[in-house]
Amino acid sequence: MEALPIRDAEAPFCAVIGAGPAGLFAADALAQAGARVVIYEHKASPARKFLMAGRGGLNITHSEAIERFISRYGAAATRLAPFIHAWPPQALRDFCAELGETTFVGTSGRVFPASFKASPLLRAWLGRLSRLGVAIATRHAFMGFSESGALRLLGPDGGEIVRKVDALVLALGGASWPRLGSDGAWAARLDAQGVRVTPLAAANSGALIAWSPIFRSDFEGQPVKTVLLRHGDARARGDIVVTRNGLEGGPVYALSSRMREAAAKDGATTLAIDLRPDTSLECLARKLSHRPQKQSHANFLRKAGFSKVEIGLLREARRDGLPRDSEALAALIKNAPLTVVGVAGLERAISTAGGVSFDEVDDDLMLKKLPGVFVAGEMLDYDAPTGGYLLQAAFATGLAAGRGAARYLGLAAAGGGEAQPGADQAGLSPRHLPYSRAPEASNKYSI
Repeated sequence: MEALPIRDAEAPFCAVIGAGPAGLFAADALAQAGARVVIYEHKASPARKFLMAGRGGLNITHSEAIERFISRYGAAATRLAPFIHAWPPQALRDFCAELGETTFVGTSGRVFPASFKASPLLRAWLGRLSRLGVAIATRHAFMGFSESGALRLLGPDGGEIVRKVDALVLALGGASWPRLGSDGAWAARLDAQGVRVTPLAAANSGALIAWSPIFRSDFEGQPVKTVLLRHGDARARGDIVVTRNGLEGGPVYALSSRMREAAAKDGATTLAIDLRPDTSLECLARKLSHRPQKQSHANFLRKAGFSKVEIGLLREARRDGLPRDSEALAALIKNAPLTVVGVAGLERAISTAGGVSFDEVDDDLMLKKLPGVFVAGEMLDYDAPTGGYLLQAAFATGLAAGRGAARYLGLAAAGGGEAQPGADQAGLSPRHLPYSRAPEASNKYSI
């Protein structure tokens, strides 16, 4: 079915597809530049994955030096650098403060809102967008483009909507946690337009390990504190958790892309765990040398300060039995090898690797093959670690795409602050668009 006509207005009409952080920020920039903006979201409410991220304490960005920060994006660092420099971590913290959410730096250098939650920030942000005249049309799925180049959408009643837009920002996310909205279906639709998309793969995901039945039964869900993980020449330190199918936690996620590639190539790969990263091999061997002859491994290690789950991990790494020699046992504790057969799939991954190649977009993130169509957020081909880098890139590229679309349309550059009360905002009222509504202050997915 055809959507009801949009009212005539001098301001250009822009559509943003996806109501996650990148899409919301692109819409924010476009509205401030004077465009009429509608955000199309195929779920029933906006920013579901953003809200999910806030369940464990929303890590909004990181406080480390900017060049070190940018280096975290690995192969994509050079391409993302201009966008991060244009919208650095401090700018994101200032934006949160404008929305009434002060932030603080944790002991790890990570930055969190004072509430630790995503929902207060989202409520304030949706209110800001409403004041800017932005509408959100939920239950609208992106279906690609018509033969004439118009935007195709699938409406909530199952009918097709064809909409001509002056500029389009695609912010559909990757393919991780698809039940929250990012299913990666856009990749085939862009591929059909000749846009090169690097295959989507799980990133920041758990390591898959074939535990013995007794270990899985006894220790599923148990944390292991302050370990050092090694994979080849890479290492990551922090807390991990034993899962039914392997290991999860920040250090695991940091190495997951390497493990994914190695396991895909060779069928399996080795992840080494140092259970006592702050104790040298020599000191540990001396401590373990004072062992009664008849004392069992389990009793001896427990009295030496090792938890049951740590002892279990050592047994999984050395299934033919733990060594009695103190130096050999110390070496195992410092370098316990576990066989990783892969990483958790997209349905459980925190983020997605792959996406639209940077060679396909210009400096404003406009697709070279589709003038007037811009791409932002996790749709782009970068693989960022956890720690605030994912959200920072989503905000920064969302802003870049929004400002790029404004420049494409000849609008004034989007500013950094909210429009002043009483300013003339040429927004699109929900009554002019079927199935649309103004952004709501809360929804049932709020935390």
